[in-house]
Amino acid sequence: MNTNILTTEPSKDYELLDTGDGEKMERYGKVTFRRPDPQSLWIKTLPASKWNSCDAVFIREERRAEWDIKPGVPERWQVEVAGLQFWIRPTAFKHTGLFPEQIGNWEWIQEQIKKRKKQTKVLNLFGYTGGATLAAASAGAEVVHVDGSKVAIGWAKDNAQISGLAEKPIRWILDDAVAFVQRELRRGKIYDAIIMDPPAFGHGPNGEAWKIEEDFVQFVHDCAQLLSDDPLFVLLNGYASGYSAIAYENNLLQLVKKFGGEIEKGELTIRETSAGRLLPCGIFARWKK
Repeated sequence: MNTNILTTEPSKDYELLDTGDGEKMERYGKVTFRRPDPQSLWIKTLPASKWNSCDAVFIREERRAEWDIKPGVPERWQVEVAGLQFWIRPTAFKHTGLFPEQIGNWEWIQEQIKKRKKQTKVLNLFGYTGGATLAAASAGAEVVHVDGSKVAIGWAKDNAQISGLAEKPIRWILDDAVAFVQRELRRGKIYDAIIMDPPAFGHGPNGEAWKIEEDFVQFVHDCAQLLSDDPLFVLLNGYASGYSAIAYENNLLQLVKKFGGEIEKGELTIRETSAGRLLPCGIFARWKK
């Protein structure tokens, strides 16, 4: 099977301005960011004066990793991406609360759900600030959103509120993803679609450890047992360095054997405006009936 490239293009409230020398420069609304990105292994296009004028710069030194933010930048602000509303806020881990490279996946999720003639129950694991949850809910799905961070759950709820989706059938679950899936299996629960975005390493709310090299394969297998007899899709996202979309695809072959359907895999990218280069941002593999 071919490898596909999903590309996020510049929009009103988000733009990848330039990349290079291990950094990226972005615009979220009117605020410009400068932060590290190990994938940008090439020379910058824009002059140093542009990079040095950014509103928020993430500084990483031997014993220092923090944002240097200019006066006047709000604590958080609202942007619209892919028809959804998000709060942006710089975090201690250099994130902003939004992963624009996922837009192609969000649009695909909406497309699959809208084509279905009956109600779709979606499980979103490692849901973070809720992009995939909002996409699914806006298309009419019933969603169970699971994340191990209380802060992320609150952020996702706020995003649902400003997106006009607060009254949609979304269950917000603060839990360890592995433990939650095990309980759902014991309860005999089923879902029509499953989305997961596992980190390379992380902890659940009670300190439960997650290591992708140890836990991922069994976790995907267990999730497959939660699918209904007429499933719609399964989407795997990956940000762990060194893994291939082919590895993710291989974990979905069990679904083709059981249900038929097809798998698509590839890279998630964002196009910069300075020179039109694509910044690699992650991998994905997705199965649909």
